[in-house]
Amino acid sequence: MPETDLALLVDAARRSGDIAKRYFRQDPDVTHKPDGAGPVTAGDLAVNAMLEGFLQAARPDYGWLSEETEDNPARLDTQRQFIIDPIDGTRAFIDGSEDWAHSLAITENGVPVAAAVYLPMRDMMFAACKGGGATLNGAPICATDVQMADATVLGAKPNFDGRFWAGGVLPPIKRAFRSSLAYRLCLVAQGRFDGMITLRPSWEWDIAAGALIITEANGVVTDQHGADLCFNNEHPQVPGVLAAGKGLHADLLARLEPPLAKA
Repeated sequence: MPETDLALLVDAARRSGDIAKRYFRQDPDVTHKPDGAGPVTAGDLAVNAMLEGFLQAARPDYGWLSEETEDNPARLDTQRQFIIDPIDGTRAFIDGSEDWAHSLAITENGVPVAAAVYLPMRDMMFAACKGGGATLNGAPICATDVQMADATVLGAKPNFDGRFWAGGVLPPIKRAFRSSLAYRLCLVAQGRFDGMITLRPSWEWDIAAGALIITEANGVVTDQHGADLCFNNEHPQVPGVLAAGKGLHADLLARLEPPLAKA
């Protein structure tokens, strides 16, 4: 089942790229969601409409959770769910950066079992199914296992404020940033970066696919308190994300200041 679900997600992700590219750098129509929830473009909505029709027709018994669809609590009564971000990194999409992705996952009893993250402008297809390893364009990928002093960690600047770290002392790491949370997770899975951190409540659709990909790439991913991520929650957020190789993950977690405030 995970293998056939993965094939479905990869197909859907490529179809998403075909649609999104028609809107990219074409002055996309931008509106802003209420309550500061961020921008949405005509491209996001077009991709979402295709995915909702295509995927639900293929798996009508799966629940549906997408950033661009009004949430339906019926998903809570399903065994498996699609968790979808039609365009993760919408601000990058608007700005003309290529660092945006389609993030597609299937979860079962709270755990991701199939995932595809596709960056169409870079033609990078990250994929994984539970127990089957993780790949980039079909080639196996693996997270790094480096010491903290040699590590580069992806994260927005506020995450490295001293108030989040024990004694106000920042970890001795190099820092980098990419717009899409899904892409950040995949870059760690690929081994291009050694870790990623976000100390803000994180929407499930941003991270479900990347979480499986990094786990299948021999990395470790938890919330910011070190607990396993669980998906298809009634309120579809988790309390931050920390992902890295096993040793680096443990070292970063130990240096975080409890109790943790929001970034």
